[in-house]
Amino acid sequence: MSVTIQLLGKFVVTIDGTAVPSSLWRRDKAAALVKLLALSPQYRMHREQVIDRLWPESDDETAGAALRKAVHYARKALGRNELIATNGDTIILAPETKPVVDIYVFETASAAALRQPTEQSCAAAADLYGGTLLPDDLYVEWLDAPRTALAQRHLDVLRAGGLWQRIIAVDPSDEPAQCALMQAALDAGNRAEAIRLFNQLRQSLHLELGLGPSARAVALYEKALAIPSVDPVSQTDRIRASLAWGLLHLHSGDFDKAHDVAEETRALAMAAGLAREVGEASALMGLCAQMQGRWKEVFQTEFIAWARKTPEKVNQVFDGHLCLAEFCLCNAKGHHEIGIAARELLSVAEGAGSLPGRGLASMILGEVALFSGHLAEAERLLTEAETLLAKAEAVSGRVLALERLAEISLMTGRNWLAKRLITRAEGISGASWLAPHLLIRLKGLAVRVAGSREKTLEIIQEGDRLLTLHDYGCQPCSMGFRVTSATALAEMGEVEQVSRRLDEAERIAAMWHGGPWVAAVWEARGAQRRAEGNVTRAISAFEEAAIRYAALGRPTDETRCRGAMKSAA
Repeated sequence: MSVTIQLLGKFVVTIDGTAVPSSLWRRDKAAALVKLLALSPQYRMHREQVIDRLWPESDDETAGAALRKAVHYARKALGRNELIATNGDTIILAPETKPVVDIYVFETASAAALRQPTEQSCAAAADLYGGTLLPDDLYVEWLDAPRTALAQRHLDVLRAGGLWQRIIAVDPSDEPAQCALMQAALDAGNRAEAIRLFNQLRQSLHLELGLGPSARAVALYEKALAIPSVDPVSQTDRIRASLAWGLLHLHSGDFDKAHDVAEETRALAMAAGLAREVGEASALMGLCAQMQGRWKEVFQTEFIAWARKTPEKVNQVFDGHLCLAEFCLCNAKGHHEIGIAARELLSVAEGAGSLPGRGLASMILGEVALFSGHLAEAERLLTEAETLLAKAEAVSGRVLALERLAEISLMTGRNWLAKRLITRAEGISGASWLAPHLLIRLKGLAVRVAGSREKTLEIIQEGDRLLTLHDYGCQPCSMGFRVTSATALAEMGEVEQVSRRLDEAERIAAMWHGGPWVAAVWEARGAQRRAEGNVTRAISAFEEAAIRYAALGRPTDETRCRGAMKSAA
């Protein structure tokens, strides 16, 4: 009998050439037991070690019963009792045969390649790395160390073999690899390839965090632009170089210089009709203002100036401020200040005849009404905003309006309408360069309307995969998904996945000083403690969330948390 187990890229057990159907692994802990044993030395573990990994919060009696059940269902899925054997207190995977597990095949080959690295040996070893270790279990804590070690070993092998193209296929933001390829392209006189590589690098970095290419990468890019060629350097390439230098100034703390570069670059991008670059330059200006504590004033001035000067361009400028605008709505001071500003912006937009300006101001006012608990007023404003933004072809603002309308539909018991609105928003979001930001936001709402355990887990896995992609790294826009997925998993009893998610959400909330985000983490902690059976701590967490929501003027959220306190008691 032969047993092979794939853990890299996906989980598959094959017995005598036939894969065990994925439907037989519906018992999560049965699958987890097989994965744990496959990762263990000699494919065996003491029962206490298994319990410590899979049921760390359970008492001895409960954990023992859960382990017996996991062994039973694992044997049932594998079709042969002897494939999960027990010897005293030791649990053994396939003791009568020697399983072939892909991670050990890869580790053996990579160790040999690293001892005497050549391009061929490293490429052959890297071919055995089938992908991230158990990607559907990204938030299972005991997998962190082996997953990180295997991913690093894969990169080490690629780097030892000088396989730069394969490195950037794994991580487009790997600057040493990108710079090595850019230099090789320049040495070959291939200016176009060097420019392409630089643009790939800059697009993989997170603008909303102020991350941009290094000085070395920018210098190589400018060297490429300076090479004489039959094809002249495009205005787009010059604008992208300028944006990169602006980010370097931001990194160095020269916010005034970064702002000046961004403003000049935006004017060039506007003249060239480059919507994405207009948005990126606006985002850079917003980040400079945020670092100096004056974002709201800059946003208001920007909005008014563009609404009056070039009304049809307001949505392009707003796209660059989108993440910061949503953060401002969710900052520690609450949403009332930006509500006051939005009323003034609406008046200006109406006076200037700016259709996108009216839509965007109405959308912000609708969000303020929603947070304040005025659902009917919020729905009216957001519906009007969505109509205006559709006419103005302002995609990102329209998607946000649809997202909030779906949220209201969910709160008022119209799940069918919420699903329809989410589907519509997902359908149009791809037309915006901010699609990664918009789609991860929609995933958070989709978790809430999923309707079944299977669908909920499917959506959470989709969102997790998005977060592993570089383009989907926006922290403010990911908060809704992070908290909602953690809450849903807690309510389904998948408590082992919750702590890691909430720790990450808590870190982001603290870094961005997000008022309701902190409250949302407390609320999710309440769901976690309730799922663990810790009533006292659950009530305390829900109460903390309710107090924080009340201080921010969010009565609907406060009421929900106080209701959770009563139900937990």
